[in-house]
Amino acid sequence: LEVAYETVASGFASPVDVAIPEAFGGSRRFVVDQPGRTWLHDDSGLRSEPYLDITDRVVDLNGYDERGFLGVAFHPEFADNGRLYLRYSAPRRSGTPANYSHTFVLSELTVDPRATTVSADSERTLLELPEPQPNHNAGAVAFGPDSYLYIGTGDGGGANDEGRGHVDDWYDAVAGGNGQDVTENRLGSVVRIDVDSTGGVSGDDDRPYGIPEDNPLVGSDGLDEQYAWGFRNPWRLGFDGEDLYAGDVGQRQYEEIDLVEKGGNYGWNVKEATHCFQADSCPDETPPDVRGGEPLLDPVIEYPHGDAPVSGVSVIAGNIYRGEAVPSLQGRFLFADFASQGRLFVAHPRESGLWETEPLPIADGDAGKVEQIFDMDRIGGEMYVLGSGSEGGGVFRVVA
Repeated sequence: LEVAYETVASGFASPVDVAIPEAFGGSRRFVVDQPGRTWLHDDSGLRSEPYLDITDRVVDLNGYDERGFLGVAFHPEFADNGRLYLRYSAPRRSGTPANYSHTFVLSELTVDPRATTVSADSERTLLELPEPQPNHNAGAVAFGPDSYLYIGTGDGGGANDEGRGHVDDWYDAVAGGNGQDVTENRLGSVVRIDVDSTGGVSGDDDRPYGIPEDNPLVGSDGLDEQYAWGFRNPWRLGFDGEDLYAGDVGQRQYEEIDLVEKGGNYGWNVKEATHCFQADSCPDETPPDVRGGEPLLDPVIEYPHGDAPVSGVSVIAGNIYRGEAVPSLQGRFLFADFASQGRLFVAHPRESGLWETEPLPIADGDAGKVEQIFDMDRIGGEMYVLGSGSEGGGVFRVVA
């Protein structure tokens, strides 16, 4: 089996997200460029003016940076209500300590749904999180089949999930950090909110969003927004029906992709994928339960750093392929790695245990078209790769 890259659009700096609202039958593609712009690509091609420009609200980027304009999500009823949601890194705002890096921002715009250019004048901030370090920012925002908005948050940055802006160790000799904290901050998590209501759970507080009543920590000792935790840097999220996948970037040895369950704890920084991480209490490589019996869930996919057929340093999670362009990939999980030099990988889902993985060869003529992959998104069943290579920054469709 061999696949190729079909160029959809090019000319971007660092394309990190693409959204294709169902409202327009797939004819309008919105590409997020990390420095601060979203571009519209439609049947007439790539528009010459950006659809949305928020560079004045995003931190300045110089060279490689994990901050920036990181994600966009269109409301399921965008054609009627014109609401879309932005996830970006802003300079320090009020409430972010002076020795922190920046402020995580999730905001809402209301625009003319049929416009080809819009402004951010209607911006309404929904959530701000102080970010102690410039890395591990996650950035994905996605509506689930329940119409709630899911947002990935990194652990705050730095190494080992410890230091400035990270909660203290909390479990004997096992480090905890923000990934294992559910009461002090919302970092190292997937959070879930209801953007169609306000006031938290009961509607009587000042939150500009609602809380789904079945969020796992509602009514208990924890933050209501939390949906799952134990993540280091869940760079991308992807829904396959009701299944939610998160690619969690590893630190030293392993990368992982998780099938996210409500209330699930995915282990960081007690675990890295299926392996213990800095945990003196599990010398036999069996990570402990935490918080009086809370299990640490294993990923469905893991792969090592170093020399292996499937390897890398920073996972780029895709999704289950449901398209028609490459029939032989039906039902398989496609993913990549930032350091994969444009290679793709494929996993074979199974009911339990780690999924078998293997490289997915790229046709020789397209091998240099994508050299660094920033994101993979499944739209209408087909898989799109965002990256840079011989054609610069672009959006590419995986075809036979």
